Amino acid sequence: MLGYIVGRLAQAVAVMLAVALVAFLLFNYVGDPINNMVGQEATTIDRQELRDQLGLNDPAPVQFGRFLANAAEGNFGLSYRLKRPVAVLIQERLPATLELVLLSALLALAVGLPLGVYTALRRDSWISQFILTTSLIGVSLPTFVIGIGLIYLLSVQFDLLPSFGRGEVVSLGWWSTGFLTKSGWAAIIMPAITLSLYQLTLVLRLVRTEMLEVLRTDYIKFARARGLTDRIVHFRHALKNTMMPVITIVGLQIGSLIAFSIVTETVFQWPGMGLLFIQAVGFADIPVMAAYLVMVGFMFVVLNLAVDLIYFLIDPRLRIDRAKAAGKAT
Repeated sequence: MLGYIVGRLAQAVAVMLAVALVAFLLFNYVGDPINNMVGQEATTIDRQELRDQLGLNDPAPVQFGRFLANAAEGNFGLSYRLKRPVAVLIQERLPATLELVLLSALLALAVGLPLGVYTALRRDSWISQFILTTSLIGVSLPTFVIGIGLIYLLSVQFDLLPSFGRGEVVSLGWWSTGFLTKSGWAAIIMPAITLSLYQLTLVLRLVRTEMLEVLRTDYIKFARARGLTDRIVHFRHALKNTMMPVITIVGLQIGSLIAFSIVTETVFQWPGMGLLFIQAVGFADIPVMAAYLVMVGFMFVVLNLAVDLIYFLIDPRLRIDRAKAAGKAT
């Protein structure tokens, strides 16, 4: 177990170094940051002095080492657009994005999992066919179209929910949450539905496919031959083995929700990291862009590592295979 964890941690560190290198190249070699920090009246001498102060004239390995050290401390410099520390901006926007992602993931699981099981067990019913046909909407329509459609229907036509913003929030230390206010819940409903539809469809179809595959296996036939009820066969044996690949995919998709919440946050003007990134792109605010890249990469690595460890713990075949490999090596 310890060797497995050490190996996965080494892979995680390697991935983060690669992400940091990409962010560093973006930070230093996409445009000239000095042009965004000084006015047109600045002289060449002023620009050169500023480059010396920022360490931009140092050799690339020195700059990269300094970037790694600062990134490890959460220091990505000042935003060119807002003239504020990037770490503070991310700290302010992070709760909004994480709450949106959390609710979207829970919604996708709470709806997609039972629908996937139902369409697998009742695959020939007209309700299952209707669910599968309707679920294609989550894959076929672009996210911004779904968001605009919900705004038109629930905000413009029926005036049920707010079309933008996060509503009233409550501060709990550095964390701000909308889950403790009525307006906060009203504001997050449409963005959460919009962001979760693709993941919901993915979970539904994955659970259905895996469930159908498991139901065809020999041990399920033996369980039925023993006289076990359908309830025990379906939910104690079949569903348990169906969840193995579902855990892997869902864990990785949470990272995708964080990365691809950009469109949803833009449509609903949700004050999260995605909207901050889009605004940074429009202004060429490279420190914010680099910090966002590192942050998303770190979340992907952490989620991937967590999924690997959970999979290792719940699947005894991995432990047996690793034990055999260690035995052969000795």
